[in-house]
Formats: sequence, C-alpha cells, structure tokens
Amino acid sequence: MQENNNAFKIAENQRQGWFSITMVWAGAMICVSCLMVGGLLGSYLTLGECAIAILIGYGLVALYMSLIGMQGCDLGLPTSVMAGSSLGQKGAKYIISVLLAIACIGWFGVQSAVCGISFSTMFAVIFNVNIPVWVSIVFWGVIMLLTACYGFKGLKLLNIVAVPLLVIVCIYGLVLAIVKNDGMELIKLYKPVTEMGLVFGINYTIATFALGGVIAGDYCRFAKSRADVIKSSFIGVIPAGFLILMIGAILTVVTGQYDISTVFVSFGSAILGILGLLALIAGTWTTNVTNAYTGGIALSVLLGLSEEKKKIPTAIAGAVGIIVALIGSLAAAGFYSVFQQFLTILCAFIPPLAGTMIADYWIVGKGKKENFSIKNGFYWPGMTAYLVGVVVACLTGGTFASYFPSLAGYVFFVGPINGIAVSFIVYAILGKVALKNKTSESV
Repeated sequence: MQENNNAFKIAENQRQGWFSITMVWAGAMICVSCLMVGGLLGSYLTLGECAIAILIGYGLVALYMSLIGMQGCDLGLPTSVMAGSSLGQKGAKYIISVLLAIACIGWFGVQSAVCGISFSTMFAVIFNVNIPVWVSIVFWGVIMLLTACYGFKGLKLLNIVAVPLLVIVCIYGLVLAIVKNDGMELIKLYKPVTEMGLVFGINYTIATFALGGVIAGDYCRFAKSRADVIKSSFIGVIPAGFLILMIGAILTVVTGQYDISTVFVSFGSAILGILGLLALIAGTWTTNVTNAYTGGIALSVLLGLSEEKKKIPTAIAGAVGIIVALIGSLAAAGFYSVFQQFLTILCAFIPPLAGTMIADYWIVGKGKKENFSIKNGFYWPGMTAYLVGVVVACLTGGTFASYFPSLAGYVFFVGPINGIAVSFIVYAILGKVALKNKTSESV
C-alpha cells in the first residue's frame, strides 16, 4: 500500500504556482455544456436570480474542493489514492476508481462526439466543405487525448493560451449579439414565463462541476501550499463559471440560443463563423483533457500502475472514449440522450466521497498528513458513510424520480451537497468511534 501511495506522489520540484492550477480550473469551466446550463437558468430565472444562484452554487463547490485540494497538496496524491484512507484500499480501487474511470471516459466520448459533429456541421456552413463526422470525432478526440498524455504540463500550457482567448471571444460574441438584437431593451424587460426559484438555479450550477470538486486532488497535488489551493479553487472556478453561465443565460434571453459558436455563425460572416468554430474547439478541448487526464489516473489506480506509466492508461481511456463517440454517431438518435442519463446517474454516486474524505482527513485526522494512512481492504466506517451519502444524494437530488415518480417527494435542496453533508457527518461519528475503540480493522 505504501508503494501504491508513493507511486502517485508529487515531488517538491514538480510543484506549480497557483496561477497554473487556476487556469486549468478556468479552462474546465468554459465549455458548451456550461453555456447550455446557463441558457437553462436564463429560461427559468431572472438574470439577477441567475447571478445569485451561480455565485452560491460555485461558492459551495469551491469550498469543498478546497478541502479536498488542500489534502491533495499536503500529501501530493490524487483523489483515487487518497480515498483509500476513508474507504480502504479496496474501496478506493474497486469502487471509486471504477466510477471515476467510467464517468470520465464516458464524458470524454460525449464531448468528443459533440465537438466532432458540431465541427463538421459548422465547417460545411462556413467553408462549404463536407468533412465526415467520424473523421472530425477521431481527429479532435486524438488531439485532446495527446494533450492529456503530456500530463499536467500539457493541461497547463493549453489553458494558459486558450482561456484568455476564450474569454475574449465569448465576451465579444455576447456584445455583438446584444448590439445586433437590441439586447439591452430585451434584458431590461425580461421576465421568465415560468420561474423555478433559486434552489433550482443552485442545483443546476453545482451539477456542472460537482464531480470537478471531488477530483480536486488530481490537480491540487501540484500546488505549493494550502493557500495556493484556496486561491486556485475560488479564482479558477467562480469567475470563469459565473462568466460562462451568465453569457449562456443572456444569449438565451437576447437570441433564444445559448451556444456562442452557433450565434457567431448566425451573423452570416465567414470571419465571425471562424471565431465561433474556434470557441467551440477551444472550449471543448480545455474541458475534455481533464476528463482524459482524471480517467487515466483512475484507470492507473485500478490497474496498479504508477504515475510514470500513466500515459498508457490515459491513452486507453481516451481511445475507449473515442470509440464510444463513434458508436454514438452511428447509433440511433437517442443514444447520446440515454448515455448521458446513465453518466448523470453515475456521477450522482461520486460527490458523497468528498464528505468521507473531508471528515477522515480534517476531523478524524485533524488535518495532519502524518495521521493519514491507507487502510487495508474495505474500511467499514467509510463505506457505510459513503453508501448512506449516495442514497441521500440520489433521493434528495431526484436522480431516479423520472423512473420512479413516487421518489419525487423526497427532493430537497441540492442532492450532491446533501450527500456530501450526510456522508461527512456519518463518517465523523463512525470514524471517531472506530478510532476510539481501536476497531479500525478492514473487512
């Protein structure tokens, strides 16, 4: 177990400044799916309510991801390995690593498909040249995968270049949309036909990055200090997330379309169309490399490989994701909808892990890295807390309500946050009891 621990530990000379990690988080936030959620918020909330919901939602995510990230910084370890302290080595390997691998590989495939399909469509509109969808999927999937194979350095370089460019392009597109559609008047008079309330907005905001908060250890292990983790988490997530969701909301109000790339193409200018194409590619690229990177780490832990050999499982993860994308592009029209529903359900199982890890390190372990140890087998306090948290997250989040309408009555506040809070409380109690009674054997 100590070998497994050290196999992923980041050396001091590999540590990065807070700005590098901030840019990785910002790049992960700027994507078409976040624009879509912003559009959804704009359809059911006033713009003022959208702003409040986004700030609260991402504030909560940044809070728990900072706690996970500081643990990763202290120990120099990724989330999949650190989970061994609260769930046991087998719990981390056979449950968390499997969930993270499937979720990240699956989302890599979905994002690659979205990028490939949109690229072929927009290329045909702008240049009147037809590129087969499968060619676009493979090409951009491989490009994104190669970036992830270069590890954190690849992610850092990509985002330092792409994030400022994306911010400029998105703001420019928003301003153009407002000017061309008399948008200020529309914004001033806007009131949603159906209002859903702040909790609705907070829920969907958190959903865009609930998984990202849990895997903070994968990236914050490179941080030089706890202070750098906090800065990178709050500055990387909240401003970028606020910007992109509000752009999606305002575009929906002004144009009826949340996708900035589609808005650019609609202006009828080849130059603006190219800007839209650039926004689509860069936005998907900066987000999707994190899927491949974390999927590669999870697969490495599952296969018992070290950090030095991580390129192999990362390549495998990306290749499987590209195959999923290709199958989806050839399958029935409803494939992606069903597959995304499956991934959404899967992702509901991951956030409660944060509660067990935070309680284990900060409450039971008192925030001291010398108290950290990976338990043998499945560690019962952590497994119990995690499973209770999953049940609460799914019930209160309405994860299965569409399949079982009778469960809709249990929906309350934000499912992932409820699951994290409950798993935290349960582990804090059981972990203390196990430690006090010296019954912390694994099963």
